[in-house]
Amino acid sequence: MHSELKPSYIAELEATGRAEGAGDFQTAFTHLERAHILSQKYALAHAATHLRMLRLGWRTRDVREVLGQLTRTIAALVFSRIWVPVGNTGRANVSAFAPMPVPEDLAVVLSEAEGRRD
Repeated sequence: MHSELKPSYIAELEATGRAEGAGDFQTAFTHLERAHILSQKYALAHAATHLRMLRLGWRTRDVREVLGQLTRTIAALVFSRIWVPVGNTGRANVSAFAPMPVPEDLAVVLSEAEGRRD
């Protein structure tokens, strides 16, 4: 993962853990969605984010989320370097192929990383 993105990605994962630990699963999913947007072009981080979504789906007994994350995890490993729907939140409740608006703060981080390719 690009060095400009990694601190923001890790911060989102840490926030996920805090929210999940507090039993606030909706907020945990929100942080995972943000981590997903940051990790989309990096196969391992992208797949790891989907695995975290799968785990949280399992914990919340959301069958649709679990099944959706199984396929998305595999797709993340295969397609991350080829094509991703920019801004897609990665959840099973949205099309895996739909580009979505990127939150402004994440757009800044992504833009800075794009301008400084490692």
